[in-house]
Amino acid sequence: MRRPPAPPPHWPPLPRLRRPFRAVFLPCRLCGGAAAAAMLRPPRRLPRPPRRAAAATAAATGPGRRLLLSTPIFYANGPPHIGHLYSALLADALHRHRGLRGAGPGRLSTGTDEHGLKIQQAAAAAGMSPPELCQRVSDLFRQALTQAAVSFTDFTRTSEPRHQRAVRHFWGALRDGGSLYKGSYEGWYCTPEECFLPESQLAERRDAQGRPCKVSLESGHQVHWTKEENYMFRLSAFRDPLQKWLRDNPHAISPDPFYQCVLRWLEEDLPDLSVSRERSRLPWGIPVPSDSTQTIYVWVDALVNYLSVVGYPETHGEWWPAAHHVVGKDILKFHAVYWPALLMAAGLAPPERIFVHSHWTVRGQKMSKSLGNVIDPFACIGQYTLDGFRYFLLRQGVPERDCDYYDEKVVKLVNSELADALGGLLNRSTALSINPSNTYPCFSESCFPKVLDYRGTKGMGRASAEDYEFVASVASLPLQVASYFEGFQIYKALECIALCVRQTNGFFQRHRPWKLDRKDPAEQRWLDTIIHVTLECLRVYGTLLQPVIPHTADKLLSRLAVEPEERGLSSLTFLSRYHGKPCPFEGRQLGPDTGILFHRLEKSRQHQIETKKL
Repeated sequence: MRRPPAPPPHWPPLPRLRRPFRAVFLPCRLCGGAAAAAMLRPPRRLPRPPRRAAAATAAATGPGRRLLLSTPIFYANGPPHIGHLYSALLADALHRHRGLRGAGPGRLSTGTDEHGLKIQQAAAAAGMSPPELCQRVSDLFRQALTQAAVSFTDFTRTSEPRHQRAVRHFWGALRDGGSLYKGSYEGWYCTPEECFLPESQLAERRDAQGRPCKVSLESGHQVHWTKEENYMFRLSAFRDPLQKWLRDNPHAISPDPFYQCVLRWLEEDLPDLSVSRERSRLPWGIPVPSDSTQTIYVWVDALVNYLSVVGYPETHGEWWPAAHHVVGKDILKFHAVYWPALLMAAGLAPPERIFVHSHWTVRGQKMSKSLGNVIDPFACIGQYTLDGFRYFLLRQGVPERDCDYYDEKVVKLVNSELADALGGLLNRSTALSINPSNTYPCFSESCFPKVLDYRGTKGMGRASAEDYEFVASVASLPLQVASYFEGFQIYKALECIALCVRQTNGFFQRHRPWKLDRKDPAEQRWLDTIIHVTLECLRVYGTLLQPVIPHTADKLLSRLAVEPEERGLSSLTFLSRYHGKPCPFEGRQLGPDTGILFHRLEKSRQHQIETKKL
């Protein structure tokens, strides 16, 4: 497809037509609703191409390139829950993994979305001003992310002057490019969800006084008929460029089911978007430049955080568009349709990748304040330990489908895979009864000879065919894990690691090193080889688990006397002596014994942890 020509600097005045047309309005963070509207259809125009797209793409693929990883910025109308934490942990694991690879400068941004009618009303109900409420809730999010060891480099608040300046400049770019126009509309508006809803997403109910009213099918919140004059964004002009962007970048949205979902959306009608609200209704927000009667819609304001964090409008070119967004499926349309279109309209390229995840339920039910089943991350970290809860969420969370949380599942998984399998293996292989010298023992090539192809081998030396298969699995693990991280399937990476840990326990148990006679030189060589292979496996697992359970991984690697500069992924080796090369760890004294690697968890008396009250 040929690139469409750039439009003139300003759009021509709108003709006065009588024919109505459809427009779409804010699908909120919790729903994908749209309002019916009656407006004048503007003349259709093609968008201009993004500036510097080719140069940016070249920079994004070069060696040592910069990369911005981001979480959504979280809405500051209530305390954090595990859904927020899950988004942050996914981004954190990707950020840490990239750092261990030595891939180049990286940033991890997060923050709070602090404007909108819900916050305005929540503050009034709490007897606070909106800035006071936002400060309190923003501090809670910062505390939760810090406590969860999320390694963010930037924390953006949309109430900050640097962000508001970026939003005003971005609005000016949309206006100057001719992508905005003013029009009137009316529809059913849901204040708690901050969106307009069509009749198909409404139901008839009675309010507290018994009067008939309409409510959102999704949330049960009451809606009100609203008529306003607002600014509209010409989204309808961007269907072809969006489709071309996705066809040219099949990995732009992962996992694939969400990529296919966006393609289907782009086959449908793509009406224009309302991007402002009357300031008399919404004073808590950023005013539209040169129009004090309007407030920029909260979701446009929020999306620009990905630019403001990298210095838009002056220095963003050093990072943008090398950006990977981690978002929940409920805000997919925001990030995969509206945001790329807005960027194109402002002359910027879309983000490089969008990673999408599903939601967490609690015993099969959606988390909700009314059900009292919202899970508090502070309580979870206190109950399951920091690394235990991080491991559970990243091991059990499957981006393509909703995942279920309950206490027994956390305890069973963490005890089985961290306390018993991983911790037990380290304890057995470093016990003084097995390894009295407390060293990384020598590997014997005669006990475990190298074979060119382990498939079909019947075993050689003291090693069995099963041993060769197991060693081959561990040798391929780092590349496997890297591939799964690249494809946003962290749970599969952890599944592979857990399988190899079980295989290593099987290897250790199969050869019963505690039964070998140390007085026999041949037996001593085989004993040392068993321990050497086991410690090499543990070193690989500890290195690969650093992005997920950083504290436990550090404890494991320190016990193996692996120095900080030896913990990167780019130089990770395995069984060098098997390949006839020197092993830098062989003969090294192990680190101090700091006790049990990971203590077993006890089952909670409660099956769920309720959220703390503000």
